[in-house]
Amino acid sequence: MSTLAHVFEAEGIATVALGSIRKQIESSSPPRGLWCDFPLGRPLGKPGDPEFQHRVLKAAFSLLNATEPVFVEFDESIPDVGDTMLTCSLPPRNDPDVHPAIDEARGLLPAYSRGAKMSGGRFGAGRVVAAEDIPSAIEAFIRVSEGTPWADAGIPGLPMRVSHDIRSYYETAALAMVDHALLPGPVPAGSSTRPKPAK
Repeated sequence: MSTLAHVFEAEGIATVALGSIRKQIESSSPPRGLWCDFPLGRPLGKPGDPEFQHRVLKAAFSLLNATEPVFVEFDESIPDVGDTMLTCSLPPRNDPDVHPAIDEARGLLPAYSRGAKMSGGRFGAGRVVAAEDIPSAIEAFIRVSEGTPWADAGIPGLPMRVSHDIRSYYETAALAMVDHALLPGPVPAGSSTRPKPAK
């Protein structure tokens, strides 16, 4: 993104780059860079905390006033608790006559529906494949894995887009099945934010 920032700036478009990897943002030297010591994939910090996210955005937008290249550290960090694995119980087998992946996808539909409701419908499946049709999409990929040519497998759209919907389906179901940092609300013990030490 820092390279694109230079391209846009050369055309007169002001940019701000948010970075989670300090060395990367320092070495690429964007015209305006805000380093946020947050886990990768969380550029605005705490999920489900609009007040915190607005603080990050306010800090980023304040850099637009700079006339010279600037690099700023956000004043709070969030430790990466990468050793805390995301785990959730899968539903028990319901139909032993179908492939386990299809049975699992069917069993996750109630959790998916809860997760979609929790997100206010902001994310989930549905770009190409509706949530109810995810098991059929998975079945098409199973046919490919068993030797059916891609063109004959009945994949309901471009494989990459269908795969994205399948992934979104599982991630949204997981949102409803876990009880830690992915959910809005208080950040659990051990993964709370901490102020940066004074320099």
